[in-house]
Amino acid sequence: MTEDARVDDELLTIGAFAARARLSAKALRLYDRLGLLAPAHVDELSGYRYYRAGQVERARLVALLRQLDMPLARIAEVVEADGAEGADLLAAYWADVETRLAGQRTLAEYLRGRLSGRSSEMYGKFVVETVDVPARVVITQSRHTLADELPAWIGASLGRLEAAAGECGGVTAAPYVVYHSEVSMESDGPAESCVPVADEAAARVWAERHGRTWETRVRVEPAQRLAYTRITKAQVAHPQIMAAFEAVEQWMAAEGLRPAGPCREVYFADWDAARPEDEVCDVAFPVK
Repeated sequence: MTEDARVDDELLTIGAFAARARLSAKALRLYDRLGLLAPAHVDELSGYRYYRAGQVERARLVALLRQLDMPLARIAEVVEADGAEGADLLAAYWADVETRLAGQRTLAEYLRGRLSGRSSEMYGKFVVETVDVPARVVITQSRHTLADELPAWIGASLGRLEAAAGECGGVTAAPYVVYHSEVSMESDGPAESCVPVADEAAARVWAERHGRTWETRVRVEPAQRLAYTRITKAQVAHPQIMAAFEAVEQWMAAEGLRPAGPCREVYFADWDAARPEDEVCDVAFPVK
């Protein structure tokens, strides 16, 4: 046995190992309880824990990953992976963290504007108009969803409905998403994706075939007037889009108009081809 192998095979008491790993015995007991770092040996009579010197690196790695607020399940994945795979897992986790922090930073700026009384400045950036839309037949799919899952669901559901529209006479107007109740990290809607189609009879046949699987429906929306503001792809992100909805609500109140139905987002442009500065969506309320 080489000298390095003898060192790695050496059993240390929890106190000696804690000193070598520069951790507390309390932290080591926690890592054991969480399944992140088990002792090499536990004495059946005394219950004393013993560690091998070769476990020092794993102990330090777990401690450092916990300082990144990494969830325990992901820490386990990183420490069990080999070096290159572990580095990739860490990079993926940190990219998620930076995305979340960017969203929180934007939300903090938005809230600062509200709390400091600068809301009118934010709302003033949006031009609000009205448009009359005719009655239309729509095929729809509904889902209870939280805010973090919403963008992916919107893309998938509208894609399915637009593909199905070929069996229903074709698409006749821009697809849209209706919010029947708030969608946030605490409230799950529901949201409803809608695609206007030409042939009501064909749409009802299609919905009968797919309704149970996709929770699809067909309905005729009445003619209505919408108050709306047009926003860019960048502004669709949360919380920028909240300011757009509030700007429309403020304009409605000033004009003496009342909501006549749930709010919606109308997607009139090719989302994938659009640049962040391109207009892609109308934030709208039916009004009376």
